[in-house]
Amino acid sequence: MRAYWTLARRELGSYFFSWTGYVVIAAVLFLIGYSFHNLLVALNAEATDRPVTEVFYGTMYFWIILLIAAPVITMRSFAQEKSSGTFETLMTTPVSDLQVVLAKFSGALIFYSLMWLPLVACLLILRHFSHEPSMLEGPTLLSTFLGIVLLGAMYMALGCFASALTRSQIIAAIISFAGGIAMFLLSFIAMTFSVKTGWEAQLFTYLGLIEQMQDFARGVIDTRPLTFYLSMTFFLLYLTLRVVQSRRWR
Repeated sequence: MRAYWTLARRELGSYFFSWTGYVVIAAVLFLIGYSFHNLLVALNAEATDRPVTEVFYGTMYFWIILLIAAPVITMRSFAQEKSSGTFETLMTTPVSDLQVVLAKFSGALIFYSLMWLPLVACLLILRHFSHEPSMLEGPTLLSTFLGIVLLGAMYMALGCFASALTRSQIIAAIISFAGGIAMFLLSFIAMTFSVKTGWEAQLFTYLGLIEQMQDFARGVIDTRPLTFYLSMTFFLLYLTLRVVQSRRWR
């Protein structure tokens, strides 16, 4: 475990010793701030009884941040190590392949979670000055961020898998972005099956990321998205591990 935590701290720290981490944080701060401004304008124009987290999720800013930030965060995980020649050095140290994969995934996920913290401050400021506690209740805020972290874990695992496939960070980002877009577009197909019955409808309910996140933003926690996100995360990490282990056969 000590080797794992050392590698995880190294991976997390690398985001703050390169331009990538600061560019991502700056872009996320801008998008969150801009969405917060639009949120204030909308609430001043028309009152709503919906939780403010659901109002924020009703915009496309959440998906823009997720779909763009995830490939940028994870593209360097394995690809940079391979292109710089430090990957083989890392793999000859007394650490297992699984520890390396989990450490890189953990570093990316922790950084991803930290970049969303400004959203909490914005929501709390809005709640304070609106003098309406019902706009942002504690359980609703927790469920929203649970959904953000779970969905982020799946996208971080996808990014790590893409990065493990190539030496090029650009190619890794493109593969991760394409995969993320594909999963996002499946949500629109899932909406067409929401009014139908049968095994097809049941299958696509697990793929409806948009509706699932909307439930999290409302304060509703369903076991189906929990199962889907965790299963996909473990599956993608398993594929990443297999790719890393495949170097022994080359």
